[in-house]
Amino acid sequence: MFEKINRFIKSFSFLKAFVLAFSMLIPILISNAYFEDVSVGFSIALGVLFCSPTDVPGSLKHKFYGILSAIFLAFCFTFLFGSIAHINWILVPVLGVVIFLVSYLSVFGFRASLISFAGLMSIILSFAYDSSKMTLITHALLVALGGLWYLILSMSASLLLPKIQTDQLFVSLIEKTAAFLKVRGELLICKTNRDELYHKLFELQTQINDDHESIREIILSKRFNSGFSNRTRRQQLLFSELMEILELAVSNPVNYEEFDKVFKKHSEKIEAFKELTFELADQLEHISKVIRKEERLKPNTKIPEILNDIERHIKYYTILVGLPKARVGSLMLINLKHYQEKQVQSLIGIERVLGNYISNNKILDIKDANRFITPQDYDFKKIIENFSFKSPIFKHSLRLALIVIIGFLVGSFFSMQNPYWILITIVVIMRPSYGLTRKRSIQRVIGTLIGAAIATIIIFFTQSTTVYGVIAIVSLLLAFSMIQSNYRNAAIFITLEVVFVYAILDPNILSVIKFRIIDTLIGAGLAFSANYFLLPAWQFQNIQDYFKGAILANCNFLKQIDMYYHKKGEVPTVYKLSRKEAFLAIGNLNAAFQRMSQDPKSKQKEYANIYKLITLNNTFLSSLTALGMFIRNNKTTVVPVHFEVIVNHIIAKLKLAVELLDDKESVIDIKHSEVEIAQKKYEDYFKNLSNQSDKELEEGLEISDKMRAQLKETQLVSEQINWLFNLSGKLISSIKQYKSNSLN
Repeated sequence: MFEKINRFIKSFSFLKAFVLAFSMLIPILISNAYFEDVSVGFSIALGVLFCSPTDVPGSLKHKFYGILSAIFLAFCFTFLFGSIAHINWILVPVLGVVIFLVSYLSVFGFRASLISFAGLMSIILSFAYDSSKMTLITHALLVALGGLWYLILSMSASLLLPKIQTDQLFVSLIEKTAAFLKVRGELLICKTNRDELYHKLFELQTQINDDHESIREIILSKRFNSGFSNRTRRQQLLFSELMEILELAVSNPVNYEEFDKVFKKHSEKIEAFKELTFELADQLEHISKVIRKEERLKPNTKIPEILNDIERHIKYYTILVGLPKARVGSLMLINLKHYQEKQVQSLIGIERVLGNYISNNKILDIKDANRFITPQDYDFKKIIENFSFKSPIFKHSLRLALIVIIGFLVGSFFSMQNPYWILITIVVIMRPSYGLTRKRSIQRVIGTLIGAAIATIIIFFTQSTTVYGVIAIVSLLLAFSMIQSNYRNAAIFITLEVVFVYAILDPNILSVIKFRIIDTLIGAGLAFSANYFLLPAWQFQNIQDYFKGAILANCNFLKQIDMYYHKKGEVPTVYKLSRKEAFLAIGNLNAAFQRMSQDPKSKQKEYANIYKLITLNNTFLSSLTALGMFIRNNKTTVVPVHFEVIVNHIIAKLKLAVELLDDKESVIDIKHSEVEIAQKKYEDYFKNLSNQSDKELEEGLEISDKMRAQLKETQLVSEQINWLFNLSGKLISSIKQYKSNSLN
C-alpha cells in the first residue's frame, strides 16, 4: 500500500496535477485576498484548465506550440460565444458549426485532437461567464492570461525536472515489455487454444508502440535540438536495448504448430526456455524498480544457470532422439537459445547503461535520429481527404455537433441550474469509437453517483466552509492525477471538487448535487445513444485500411531484409525505419481490432475472418523480424538464387493481397512451380549438408564450425522464408473469404 502511494506521489501524473492545481488555486487565492472576489482568479483558472489537456509527453517544442494554440482558441471562443450567448437564433447554428470545425481538427493527429478538446472545453465553459462581474473582453483576456501562466509553469517544470516524465515513460515501457515476454513464455508451453494469449500480445504491443513513440519523440528531438549530453546518451542506449529486447521477443523464431509436432513427446525440454523468459521478465521488472529508486541494481544469478540447463537439455534431446532424426529439433532449440542469449545480452546492456556509461557505444547521429521521429502531418489535404462519411473523424465531428445542440436545447428548455454541465459531459465522454464512449459513459455515471453520495454524507456531518475548501483542493489534485489512469475514480473526485466549490458559494448545496447527477445522466445518455444510433462508426467498416497499411509495411520491411542479406555490413537507417514502420502499422492494426472487440456483438461482422487476418499479419511480422535478426547477427554465406525466387513471390502475393482489398482486377501472375523448384533446392541443399555432417561423425570427426553455421543458416532461413510464403498464401485466401462474406 505504502509503495503504491509513494509511486503515485512521485509519478509524472501527480506532478502535472500539482502544477495544474497550483496554477488554478494561486490566482483564485490572490484574487480573493486583493479584490475580495474570486471572479478574476476564476477567469484565470479557466484559462489554465483549457490549456492543460495539451500538456502531454513529447518534445518541449511540440508542448509549447500545443499550449499556445490552446490559448489562442480559448481566447477566441470565450469572446465569440460570450458575445452571442443570449441571441439563441444566432447561437445555436454557430455553436453547431464551430463544434464541428474544432472537433474536425483531430484529423491532424493525437496532439491536434488535444488542442481540439481544449477548444471544445472553452466553447462550453464560455456559458459560465457572468456579465455582472466584469466585461467580456476582460474575461477573455484573463482566460488568455491563465493559459500563459500555465504555459510558464509547465515549461519551467519540464526544464527543471526533466527526469520525472522520461523516467516514468521508461518504467511504463519496461513493465509492459516484461509482460510481453511472459506472454511469449506462456505461448511456448500452451498446446491448446492460444487465442487468449495472442489477444494479450496484440494489446500489449499496441501499448508498447505508443510508449516507443513518446520516448522516441522526447529523446531524439532532444538530441536534434541540443546535441549530445551524458544523460541523453544513456537514454538513447537504454531505448535501443529495450527496442532490441522487444524485437527479439516479436521475432521469436518459433513456428508453434511445427514446434508442437516436433516436441510432442519431449515437452519437458521446453520448460527451461519458459523459465528463462520469465526470469528475463523478472529482471526487467527489477530494473524498473531501480529507475524508480526503490531498489539497488543487482545482477540476476539464475539466468546463467538456466542457460546451462538449456544447453544440457539440447544435448540430452540430441542423444535421446539420435541423429539425423534429432537434427531439425536440435536446430530449433539452438536457434531459440540463440535468440534468448541475445535478449540476455540486451538485458546486460541495460544494466551497463544504468551502471557505468561507456562513451564509445554506437549512437545515432543527429541527422538519423531526427528521421526516427514520426512527423506530424499538417497538410491541408487531410481536411479534404477526410471530408466524407467514410471518415470516422468526420462522422464523429458531425455527431458531436448535433448532440451538443440537442444537449443545449434540452438544458435550456428544462431550465437546468447549470445546463452547460450536460455539454461538458457530452464533450468529455464522447469519442469516435463506440467502445470507448460506452466505457467512459459508465465510468462517468458511476463516479458521479459515488462522488455525490460521499458529498451528501459529508454535508450532513459538517457545514464548515474551511473543510469544504480543503476537500475541494485535495479532490482537484487527485482528480487530475487519475484522469488518465482511472477515469471512474477521477470522476468521483471531480464531482467532490465541483460540489464543494459550489458549497462555499451557494448554501443550497443539495440542489447542486441533484442537478449534477441529472445533468451527468442526461449528457452520458445522449453521448452513448448518439454513438450507437447517429452516424455510428463501427470498426469493421474501416479495418480494411489498417490491413492494407500493415501488409504494405511488412512488404517494405521484407524488401529491406532482402537487400541487407545481399549487402551485409552496417545496418542502414532505411532498414531500421522500415522496421519501425512495420511495428507501428501492426500496432495500429491491433488497436483497431481492440476497438472492434468493444463494439456490440451484432456489429462485429466477419469477426472470425478479421481475427484470422490480424493473427496472420502479426505472425508475418514475427517471422520477418526473426529472419532479419538472424541475418543481422550472424555471418552468412552467399545468398542462394532460390532465396530470391521465394522472396519475389512473397512480395507478389503481398501486392495481390492489397489489390484484393482494393477490389482491383489483378494483373499479377504467380507461378507456384518456380517456388516449388526453389523450395526443393533448399531442401536438397540442407539434406546435402546434413549428409556431409553425418559422414564426418561416422568418420569420428567433430562437425566443423563452418558446417554448423551453414546448417544453422540454411535451416532457419529456409524455414522462415517458406513460412512467410505459406503465410502470404493464407493471407490471400483469408482476404478472399473476408471480401466474399462482406459482399453477401
